[in-house]
Parts: sequence; C-alpha cells; structure tokens
Amino acid sequence: MNAPYDGDRGQGAGGAGPSGRPPMPPGPGQVPQTPDPYLQDAYDRDPYRAQDLSVQDPVTEALYDRAAHPPPPPGTYQQPQPLYQQPPAAQYPPDPRIWAQTPPPEPDGPSRHLPYGDNPATTQFVGVDDLVSQASRDDEQPDAFAHLFRDQEGPAGSAPVPPEPEPAPAPAPPKAGGRASGLLKSSALMAAGTLVSRLTGFVRSLVITAALGAALLGDSFTIAYTLPTMIYILTVGGGLNSVFVPQLVRSMKDDEDGGEAYANRLLTLVMVALGVIVAIAVFAAPLLIHMMSPTIANDAAANSVAVTFARYCLPTIFFMGVHVVMGQILNARGKFGAMMWTPVLNNIVMIFTFGMFIWVYGTSAESQMGVQTIPPEGIRLLGIGTLLGLVVQALAMIPYLREAGFRFRPRFDWKGHGLGKTVKLAKWTVLFVLANQAGVLVVTQLATSAGKLSGKDGAGFLAYSNAQLIWGMPQAIITVSVMAALLPRISRAAHDDDPGAVRDDISQGLRNSAVAIVPVAFMFLALGLPMCTLLYASAGTEAARSMGFILMAFGLGLIPYSVQYVVLRGFYAYEDTRTPFYNTVIVAAVNAAASALCYVVLPARWAVVGMAASYGLAYAVGVGIAWRRLRNRLGGDLDGAHVVRTYARLCLAATPAAVLGGGVGFAVLQGLGEGAFGSLAALICGGAVLLGVFFVAAKRMRIEEINGMVGMVRGRLGR
Repeated sequence: MNAPYDGDRGQGAGGAGPSGRPPMPPGPGQVPQTPDPYLQDAYDRDPYRAQDLSVQDPVTEALYDRAAHPPPPPGTYQQPQPLYQQPPAAQYPPDPRIWAQTPPPEPDGPSRHLPYGDNPATTQFVGVDDLVSQASRDDEQPDAFAHLFRDQEGPAGSAPVPPEPEPAPAPAPPKAGGRASGLLKSSALMAAGTLVSRLTGFVRSLVITAALGAALLGDSFTIAYTLPTMIYILTVGGGLNSVFVPQLVRSMKDDEDGGEAYANRLLTLVMVALGVIVAIAVFAAPLLIHMMSPTIANDAAANSVAVTFARYCLPTIFFMGVHVVMGQILNARGKFGAMMWTPVLNNIVMIFTFGMFIWVYGTSAESQMGVQTIPPEGIRLLGIGTLLGLVVQALAMIPYLREAGFRFRPRFDWKGHGLGKTVKLAKWTVLFVLANQAGVLVVTQLATSAGKLSGKDGAGFLAYSNAQLIWGMPQAIITVSVMAALLPRISRAAHDDDPGAVRDDISQGLRNSAVAIVPVAFMFLALGLPMCTLLYASAGTEAARSMGFILMAFGLGLIPYSVQYVVLRGFYAYEDTRTPFYNTVIVAAVNAAASALCYVVLPARWAVVGMAASYGLAYAVGVGIAWRRLRNRLGGDLDGAHVVRTYARLCLAATPAAVLGGGVGFAVLQGLGEGAFGSLAALICGGAVLLGVFFVAAKRMRIEEINGMVGMVRGRLGR
C-alpha cells in the first residue's frame, strides 16, 4: 500500500514543502497565514523524510527524473553502526584505590543528570525540604489553562498570539557536598554562633569569678543564678527544646497558613504560663534557696545575699522561655543562626555589669569581699545587670522573626488546635528534666557542703560549675549544632515512617561529632590543669588548680554525654518522650548515688573531683540503655558496627596523643611555673603535640571521617 500523500505538509505547518522548497507567497487578496505554533514542528521527525520521496506517490514516482538523481557509486554506502557494543578494554587492571572510594554524597537540589532524557533546564524536582522552606511564599503561578483560550481564537482577525515564554535557564549546579554540605553549612553557622557565645560565656565566668571569688560569696551568686535555669527547665524548658520542633514542622506542612497560627498560640500560652511561674518563684525565693543548698540557707549572711540575688534573677525565666520559643519557630523555618548568636548579647551585658563592679570595688583578691561585706548597692548592680542581659537576648529575636515573615499576634484559642497533644507529649519531657534536675540538685547540695567543709577555695559548687562550663563547650559547639540542623530532617523522616533515613542521620550525627569530641575529651584529661590555671588565675593558684583537677575528672565523660544527646534525638523525632524519661531516671540515679559515695568516701578536698567523674560514669550507663532501645525501635539496626568502629579507632588514635601531649604540658608547667605564662606555654606545646600525634595516627588508621573533614577543609581553602 502506498504511503499517504505528503505534498501539503510543509505548507500546513508553515514550513518547507516536501521537496525542501519554501512555501509559495500568498497571492493578491489572500490573507497571509500565521504559522500555528502547535503544528509548525509536528512533522520534524517524519520518518518518510529519511526515504526517497519519489516512492511515496505513484504520480510523483512516474514524473521523477532518475537521470538527474543517479544512485551513489558502489562502495560508498555507510555501514550501519551497531546499537550496542562492548566497551573498550581497560589498559590497566582495576585499581581498588579508585573503585573503592567513598561514594559522593547525594546532590542537593535538582540533579544535572536526569533520567529518560529530561531537560534539566525545564525540569525541577521539589522535595519536602522545599515545600517547608517555601510554604510562606506567594509566588504567582502560570495559568495551566491558557492554551484553551488561545485555541478558541480564530486564525484571522484575532488578537495576536502571545509569545511562548522562554524556558527558565538551567539552575546552577550545586556545589560539591549536596545534602551533606547543606547540613554542614547550617551546622557551621550555628557552631560559629555557639563558639562566640561560649567564648563570651568564658569571659563572663572569668569576670564573675574575679569579682566574687571562688568561696562562699561566689557559691551564693552561682546558686541564685542557676536557680532560674533549673526552674525553667523543670516547668516548660524540656518540652520547648525537644517536643515542639517536630510539632512546628508538622504544622508548617499540614496547616494552610504554614503553621503561623499554631506558633502564635504556642508563644501566647508559654508567655502566660511563664508569667505565673515567675510570680510564684519570686514569692517562694527563700524556700527555693533552702532547697538548692541547705548549707547556704543555714548561714544568715549567705542566705540573705542568695535570696536577694535570686529575686533579681528569677524574672529571667520569662525571657528564657520567650527566647526559646522564638528560636524554635525560626529553626522550623530553616533559620538556625539567630538562636545561637543572640546569647552573645546576654554575655556582653553581664560582662559589662561585672566589669563595672570590679571597676568600683576591685577584684575579690583585692577587696577580700565576702557575704558579710558586700554592699547592697553592689548586689543591686549585679542583679539588674543579670536581668537586663536576658531581656536584651529575648528582644533581639524580634527582627529575625520579622525577616522570616512571622508576625506575633496573641491568640488564646488554645483548645482544639493540637496544643493538647503537644502538652501531653511534653508531660514526659517535664518528667525527664525533673529526674535530671533531681540529680543536679543532689550534686549542688553535696558540692556546696564539701566546699565549706574543705575550707579551701575552688572546692565547692562554683568550681564545679566553672569546670563543667569548659567541659560542655565542645558539646554545645559541635554536637548540639549538628543535631539542631539534623533534628527537623529526622522528624520529617520519622513522620514519613522511614526508619532507614532516621538511622542514617543519627549515624551521621554521631560520627561527624566524634571527630572533634573524642580528641577534645582526651585533651581535657591531659591538659585540664594548665587550662584552668590560665583561665582562672585571677581566683588564685589554689582555686585554679582545684578547677583543673575537676576538669580532668570530667574529661572522658564527654564522649558518652555527646552520644546520649544524639541518641535521644531519635526518640524525640518519633514523639516518644517516655523512653528518654526512663533513661534519664537511671542516669540521674547513678549520678546521685556515685556522687554521694564520693562525698562520703573521699576527703572533702577531693569530693567534688569524684563527683565530676561520676557524671561521666552515669552517662556511660545511660548510653548503653538508650542505644539498645533505639535500635529495637528502628528494626534492630542502628549502624552500630560502623559507629563503634569509628569511636574505637578515634580513641586508639587519641590515647598515645594524650600521653605524649600531657607529658609535654606537665614538663613545661614544672619548668615555667603555674603562672599565666607557664600555663599558656604548657597548653600550646602540649596541645600541639596532642593534636599532631592524633592526626598522624588517625591518618594511618584510615579513619574516613578524618579524611572527609580534611578534604572539606582543603576544598574550602581551594587546595
């Protein structure tokens, strides 16, 4: 059967005719035809054009002049190429150093190599992250039914056809790192903010110790300053920090307004609840001080100073809660920096306040000020400055919220909008922090009593708090920053019932944080003494040495403490707050029991040192229990072999490094003395040896996380 006549296809499409000639111009009086954009390319892939056009129609075939179109000479036909052929053989055998490398991370954004021949310039994949981050955008969408109206228009005398929009330019290829690089960027931003916050927090601690000393007056202020944080965590802090991030993420995905109404209700509820709590706490300040430390409460002068400080500090509970809720709203919207940077303002205000106190009254070593000699004006100055710091920290979040598109409008319609479920989940978190703070309360009472019984500076609760502040800095900078960026992603994976993604993210968080946590923990063990003699030299050599021994006892406990923090995020992602509660009860019980044993067995001079070691022991017990429960929750697989192998190799690399670095630091300290210069030299020399030996040993062991970190640093430096 002959092929259909194809002589008018070109004119119908507005293109060339069948023989390749251009279309005939319109005659006089004829209306020129406008090329139809829907048909002009309809026959670009016509299979008949690849054949001899003369055989398509018998009339055309009869009139075809074959003499004018002779066939090609023999031997000039091109042989058809095979569709599939074997690839060329490799010149060299396969090298395992090439094919066994770690695969690159998953790309961030639309891939440049799309399947099925899709055009990357016009194809875009939108995932859950994009839906959450762009939920509040009101971009104008193209009209999908515009072609229906255009098809109704006549060919002549109608309105001109609007030009087709040009395809959007291809998005720039994402930088290397993809999904992991996005996490690293968020973690790096938060780590930078937390680092500055912790550094200014160190300066704040140094100024407080220089102004009030490390004896009973310093312990009295520390008790009053710690009391608002403890009450805040016991009431609403635990739920705000862990439960409400998944709830905010779900409200942004499910609610029509992007979760703004839910956030307004939550912020209003927290403000009302915290206002009531502050009023009750200020009225009950003497009872709270007695609960925190009977040793201080039984001393009339110390009790009076502590109660006065507490009544200035307790209103900070309100501003703590407001700051945390605002920060969690920003975290749910993908803005992580504000919550980590605004505490710097609080530290600056407090540094300025205590600096003014030192400028007026002098340092503790100069004035020999105690609980009986501190003037009321000095107490008032320190109290107002402490309260003002938290006020500035909370108010600084407002511009960030406005930039993120959030406007606070008080809403009291709390019933029937999901807050009941959130409060129910937060119930177990409150019990969780209650158990945790019960252990802290026991340690506070024992440490205060031991410091007074020892009769030496640096053996009480202030020394314990200062050493713990140094010890917790890597945890806050590294682990908390990594998990703050991972927690929304883990929550989405848990919401989508994807245990594999939850497992991978937790494994990634554990291994990425271990690269820095493990060597720093061994550094505290090896060089804790010169660290504290350098930082707290203003409190006296005896107090600084005592803090150094406490920091060394804390040292290795940083590893299980960091692991516990990461593992518990997995339970919170599944909205399981009951399991962390039971786990924390065990940790608090072990910590309290071991601390009480140290208080009874050890001399008062070394009791607080034993309490610091008990803290790490308690978290080591808690990690074993939490790990087994989360592994069962994820189907019996938590990537345990990979994680344990990474931590074991890092510990093996850090052990000789700590021995050599600690030996060098001790030798320098003995040679130059425990002054500021000798402590700085010991810290620099010992730290350089420790880090150098650790890096060489880790490279020899081929720890992939170390190699990945080095590769990322080299990539950032362009080397």
